[in-house]
Amino acid sequence: MKAKHRHELKTNELAEWIADLPQWAKENLRVIIYVSVAAVLVIGAYFYLRYQKNTVVLQEQLKLTELIGRLSQSKRDILRARSRGVDVSYLLLQLADNLKNFARNSKNEQRAALALIKRAEALRMELHYRSGTVDRQDFSAQIEQARDCYNEALEKSSSNQSLMAMAKFGLGLCEEELGNFDQARQIYSDLAANPLFQCTPAVVRAKQRLETMADYQQKVVFSISQDRPRPAPAGLLQQQIQLAPVDINLADNNFGDVNLSVP
Repeated sequence: MKAKHRHELKTNELAEWIADLPQWAKENLRVIIYVSVAAVLVIGAYFYLRYQKNTVVLQEQLKLTELIGRLSQSKRDILRARSRGVDVSYLLLQLADNLKNFARNSKNEQRAALALIKRAEALRMELHYRSGTVDRQDFSAQIEQARDCYNEALEKSSSNQSLMAMAKFGLGLCEEELGNFDQARQIYSDLAANPLFQCTPAVVRAKQRLETMADYQQKVVFSISQDRPRPAPAGLLQQQIQLAPVDINLADNNFGDVNLSVP
């Protein structure tokens, strides 16, 4: 009887609440409207921000893909222009600045790291594709900029082994270009021996550099000048680097397996 009695009481209370609902709603209409509007705004804002985030990520991925694609296109444009006696190697410096801005503005550290690696590549590549002679001070300063980019990329890519390996390999290339072959050999050896990087293409490249470095262990040289060499004053011989055929592995550090759709 007690259970039946409790059930009857609950039924009566529910019936009374339903009966009083229209009157309660009428008395609290303003509160109900405010709460409903607030709920709609919150739900709408959630879906809008989610859509915006996905859109921004997609746009950023497309922008980085476009910049990296321009790296290869710039090389072809420079070579075509050189055949006409025109030096447009500055295109690589402009691209390097664009990659720097991308890395600075990106909120995703992995995409920023990849942009920094490609910026370093563009800076190094410009030296190899520049016509004429390269001032030794300018050469060293530009390689230092590239090295800074690789080091910054290392800091940002701690969760991505492929990017870390690319940055380390780039540091080895910088040491080679500066003539620091012992340091470069140590970087390549450490990279090749590290079990964390064994599945990355940079390890294969590092092993290749270790096997062939002796063939290039000489003063760093760059692409052939189209002009006939002119005698330089004796005081300038130590300040310039004369152009000559270059080891293409130093100029081109493209890796095709990096996933640009990192979160």
